[in-house]
Amino acid sequence: MLKLSNIHTYYGNIHALKGIDLEVKEGEIISLIGANGAGKSTALMTTSGIVPAKRGRIEFKGLDITAMPPEEIVKMGICQVPEGRRIFPYLTVAENLDMGAFLRNDTNNITKDLDYVYTLFPILAERKNQAGGTLSGGEQQMLAISRALMSRPTVLLLDEPSLGLAPLIVKQIFSIIKKINEEQNTTIFIVEQNANLALKKAHRGYVMENGVITLTDTGTNLLANEDVKKAYLGI
Repeated sequence: MLKLSNIHTYYGNIHALKGIDLEVKEGEIISLIGANGAGKSTALMTTSGIVPAKRGRIEFKGLDITAMPPEEIVKMGICQVPEGRRIFPYLTVAENLDMGAFLRNDTNNITKDLDYVYTLFPILAERKNQAGGTLSGGEQQMLAISRALMSRPTVLLLDEPSLGLAPLIVKQIFSIIKKINEEQNTTIFIVEQNANLALKKAHRGYVMENGVITLTDTGTNLLANEDVKKAYLGI
C-alpha cells in the first residue's frame, strides 16, 4: 500500500534519511524504532510531504506521491498524528474534531465517524465543549488521534504516541490503536521510542540507526532479537 524507495531527506546540509527502503502493506501495523535522532520522525514527515524527499520515490497504492503537497496526501488517505499532539488549544474538543474532517463533505459519514471516535474515547464526548488546551496530556493524545481519524484515513501515521504519558494511559492508547486497526482495517505506521510496546502491537518492525534501516522482521522476532533487546529493550 505504501512504499518508500531509496529515500534521501535533508535538513539543510544534514543528511537525515540516507536511502531508506520501507514498505507498509494493507491492514498492517508497522513499527519503526530507533534512538533519538535516528531519523524516525523524518521518515513520517517525508511520507506526509511535510519535509520533501530530495531523492527517491514514495508510492501510495501504486501512485507516485513523492512531490505531492501535504493537503493532497491527506485527501488521498494518509494522515499523521504529530509528535507532541499539536491540537488546537483554544478550540473546543468538538471544533478540533471538525477540523479533522475539514477536507470532507460527506456529512452523514462525518457524523458516523464522530460517533465512532466518541465511542473509542468516551472522555472526549464528555468534554466536547471544553477547550483542547485544558485537557490532560493523555486526553490531548486521544483528541489528536481522533482528529486524524475524522479525515477517514486509509493509513494512519503515529509519531511517538506514548511521549510524556503515564504508563497506564500509554497502555490504553496502544490498545485503542490495535482496535482501530482491527475494526476499521486502518493500516498503521508507528514511530515509537517505547520499543517493547510498539513491537508487541506490530505485525512487522523496522530498526533505524543514523538515517539508515539496519534491520527488519516481524514484531515477534525483533522482540526476541538479542541486539534489539540490548539496544532498545533494556534487557
